[in-house]
Amino acid sequence: MTDTTQETGSNRLRKNSLSTGAVTFLVVSAAAPLTAVAGGVPLSMLLGSGAGIPGAFLIVTAILLIFAVGYVAMARHVNNAGAFYAFAARGLGGNVGGASALIAILSYNAMQIGVLGLLGAATSGLFASFGLNLPWWVWSYIAIALVAIFGYRSVDLSAKVLTVLVILEYVVVLIFDFAVIGKGADAGLSMAPFTMTQVMSGVPAIGILFCFAAFIGFEATTIYSEEAKTPETTVPRATYISVLIIGVFYMFTSWLMVNAAGVDKLVPEIGALADPTSFLFVLSDRYVGGWLTQIMTILFVTSLFAGVLAFHNGVARYMYVAGREKLLPASVGVTHPQFQSPHIGSVIQTVLAVVVVGLFAFTGQDPVLALFSWLTNVGTLGIVVLMAVTSVSVVAFFRKNPEQEPNVLKALVLPAVAAVALVVTIYQIVINFGNLSGTSGFLGILLPGLVAIAAVIGFFCAMALKARSPADYAKLGSQQF
Repeated sequence: MTDTTQETGSNRLRKNSLSTGAVTFLVVSAAAPLTAVAGGVPLSMLLGSGAGIPGAFLIVTAILLIFAVGYVAMARHVNNAGAFYAFAARGLGGNVGGASALIAILSYNAMQIGVLGLLGAATSGLFASFGLNLPWWVWSYIAIALVAIFGYRSVDLSAKVLTVLVILEYVVVLIFDFAVIGKGADAGLSMAPFTMTQVMSGVPAIGILFCFAAFIGFEATTIYSEEAKTPETTVPRATYISVLIIGVFYMFTSWLMVNAAGVDKLVPEIGALADPTSFLFVLSDRYVGGWLTQIMTILFVTSLFAGVLAFHNGVARYMYVAGREKLLPASVGVTHPQFQSPHIGSVIQTVLAVVVVGLFAFTGQDPVLALFSWLTNVGTLGIVVLMAVTSVSVVAFFRKNPEQEPNVLKALVLPAVAAVALVVTIYQIVINFGNLSGTSGFLGILLPGLVAIAAVIGFFCAMALKARSPADYAKLGSQQF
């Protein structure tokens, strides 16, 4: 298929189908706010900064807002569903773009398939409480089938479903939040969790890394640039709104969780629990009652499903773009004739999920401690690497095209600051990978090494494309209209 069909619209994603709100809900759902608050926050408190996690969220929110400045500045000039890949290709060249494309495909696959493990375990536990006992992998496969249907169809259907689920997540947690405020918490509301003394307590590096992981998904706004209404304004707005909504929500809720238990009592209480991720539900029982806890338990499962669906959409689009721009076989880079969805990429991702979940189930691996923990940490590392590469790409792009963004702060200074902060974060993830993922030995080296392997494969894919078609290589990451 030639580029002519692409230009006439027969092989394009559905244009003008997503508003600012729709894009926002698509990416906020990937961050899975209830999952982060119920699962990630207690672990970050126990293993990381204790009562200082709200302050850690404040620091991470500030870093991501700095990152977003350059990110959205370049997004106004690069309208391509390849997002990180496209930015890297236009800023640092096709070879780096190819490496970024394969890192993105690996990372979003790892995030989606990893979350399927936790989803299967949580759903199995939920239905077991109603007397229906099925293995975790049965529920994971049911989720894969449902996600496959949504991913195959047009993206606006996914956006509508995710909007409802995300709103319910926020409502149920905010009920808990205001109940804590109304009852005066454990001993009044203290601002101590935002002090540097608390933030630097315990193991602050691990606390910060957990906070970064809780945001993963917000950066996907640019993936939907080809499907957004007026992307030059929709994508920047959705990016800033997503960071602020997620960041403020995490800070507010984690602050109230600390106060609900008591600053000095927090870590001992979490440590005494058989399952630290039950902490939010324990607090919900204490401050609201069992009825809210039951609803929260159900919405925890739907939150995970929303995250799986959002990551699936991201993977499918990266695969579609890599096929369309001939880094992968051209047969991958086609859209459905009716739904204009990246259906081939969606099917490939579904098959990968089926195989990997089956492998973990067949070998008797734990769905949470192995499948979820191992793969989501690989995904987090890969996405932070892509963010760092993107920040450098922004600087390179605007140095080559200074007329596109005359504001030096947006074009050069803040992206450079973000790049430094993200490189430090990458270093911390790598040296703490074993503690974060629960791995050691060869596995502790292999898993983070997958990101480097993906980069090398993508780099050589781009070089191969340059050798056989210099014209296609020159168009990598180009604007899509």
